[in-house]
Amino acid sequence: MTRRSRRPRSAALKAKVAVAAKARLLEGAAGVFGGGGPSEAAPVVDVKVLHAKIGELTLENDFLSGALGKAGLLSARR
Repeated sequence: MTRRSRRPRSAALKAKVAVAAKARLLEGAAGVFGGGGPSEAAPVVDVKVLHAKIGELTLENDFLSGALGKAGLLSARR
């Protein structure tokens, strides 16, 4: 795999990025230190659905691991 060199960035572009980052900081800094600004609501998480998905994926992994082991295709390092 060949290694790609990093592309040089101009000083003007670096300055624009720094100014934009400072502007975003000024817009949202109050929310970091307090609760005065608008805040995004945390998404509602259904734990039962997540546990069901974890169980489904675990069952699938176990099945495929067994099938690959029987076929002799599963790596011995695992």
